[in-house]
Amino acid sequence: MKLPLTPIKTARAARRARYSSIRGMKILIRVTFPALVLAIGAVFATSLFAQQMKPPELTVKATTDFLKLPDDVYFGEAVGVSLDSKGNIYVANRGKHPLMEFRPDGTFMRFIGEGLDVYEAPHSVFIDSQDNIWYVDAGSNLIVKLDQQTRLQMVLGKKPEAWTWETHVVEHGAPGPTFFYQPTGIAFAPDGSLFISDGYGNSRVAHFGADGHFIKDWGRRGPDPGQFNTPHAIVVDQKGIVYVGDRGNRRVQVFDAEGNLLKVWTNTGAPWSMCITPGPNQIIWIADGAAGRFAKFDLSDNALGAFGKEGKMAGQFGWTHGVACPNENTLYAAEELNFRVQKLEVQPSR
Repeated sequence: MKLPLTPIKTARAARRARYSSIRGMKILIRVTFPALVLAIGAVFATSLFAQQMKPPELTVKATTDFLKLPDDVYFGEAVGVSLDSKGNIYVANRGKHPLMEFRPDGTFMRFIGEGLDVYEAPHSVFIDSQDNIWYVDAGSNLIVKLDQQTRLQMVLGKKPEAWTWETHVVEHGAPGPTFFYQPTGIAFAPDGSLFISDGYGNSRVAHFGADGHFIKDWGRRGPDPGQFNTPHAIVVDQKGIVYVGDRGNRRVQVFDAEGNLLKVWTNTGAPWSMCITPGPNQIIWIADGAAGRFAKFDLSDNALGAFGKEGKMAGQFGWTHGVACPNENTLYAAEELNFRVQKLEVQPSR
């Protein structure tokens, strides 16, 4: 049987309890304070590392009136721009003359494809290694190839048939892997084959031979690796690696020619448009149209520099929808909102 504690013993027990509590707090402070310091240091180090990893801001000379239009001719929404081997500049726009060509000094040369029954929603224009002209229309779901004499050489896809839509025979885009549902871009592989970003409706990549024969396709709508949400731009490097600007998912996905996923770039912003320079050391420029930003990358996903902001003045951008880069320090930017093409001369990085 335990005897009740005396007042003296009770006071001693209380003092021991207080001492243990204070001692425990001191130990806790000694243990946790260094950890807290380390945690704070890690946060600052991470922030500093992030700042160090931010690409340098590039200096750019912008010219808004480099391309000289004929009297009483205007661009509509400028959506595509490309250069041929002679340095001539081709512009796709949503005005009364959807395709135009300019000399390297910016003077007007000619209208292209006037009267061709494909122009509904111009989306982009590209020039291949033989200087053939490839035009992509997201409204007519057609991609056409013209030679330098503007003679029609090839048609890929099928126009929507209004009467079948009205009678509900066709409820969606034209079926079959050889047809498109609002395509966005095209890129040329070293073997002459074609990779097409079939962007808004189908969210896939389609591979065709140089003869127009369908080879294969891959991808569907979604956020997972290998899936797309509006593949809006596409380029191929000298080794045949395919880079897809997955605009809605704010990333670039990298594939081999068979459609096997190699890598995902997540530091690109929303890639509205992309271009790749000639070799031997190729550079990819990526334009985030909504943000008005351009970023320069090597083929290993290293950001080498960036510039630009949204706006209306020279060196500012309104929805850059198409971009061309004949070399790593010269860009042409087709702006959808500003109805113009800017020439951009980038000061080389040091």
